[in-house]
Amino acid sequence: MAFSRPKKKHYSEDELYEYAVGALARRMRTVAELKRLLRARVEEADGGYGQTLIELIIRRLKDNGYLNDSQYAAYFSSLRRDNQKLGRRRVVTELKIKGVHGDVINKAVDAAFEGVSEERQAREYLRKKRMAKPAKGDQKAAARIFRQLARAGFGSKTIFAILKKWDVDDEMLSVLEGECS
Repeated sequence: MAFSRPKKKHYSEDELYEYAVGALARRMRTVAELKRLLRARVEEADGGYGQTLIELIIRRLKDNGYLNDSQYAAYFSSLRRDNQKLGRRRVVTELKIKGVHGDVINKAVDAAFEGVSEERQAREYLRKKRMAKPAKGDQKAAARIFRQLARAGFGSKTIFAILKKWDVDDEMLSVLEGECS
């Protein structure tokens, strides 16, 4: 049985603003995420009135200090770095998905990862995920660690440095190097 979508009703500016503030109270959001939420609530048959209303709400939220992509990106980057031990590339990708502008992403991620050793961050990530050094000759475990670190946003140079220190054989490293090309 399919569920029907609730019918869009005509919201006043204040009602839509209160909805947006409530959405921001539940969790931080980017401008793009909030616009998506508001578009789902506004009727499009009004000849562009809905889009104008959304832009007005966004402007009002920014003026009141409730919505700021720069602060969001900085907070998000430091949270992913410290709590989840993710790499720079993964954080950049997630922020792009959330609709943050490229310049804002670069500034926030550069500030968050300034002075952070990527190799140390990758080792902390492995420790957090309870991934240990693979046994000598265990190519499956080495490949799994390689892929896990790549998904977490670490560069291949860092991953290979860790695997070389763990004495993973050169043949396996060349196979993995071909995989990342």
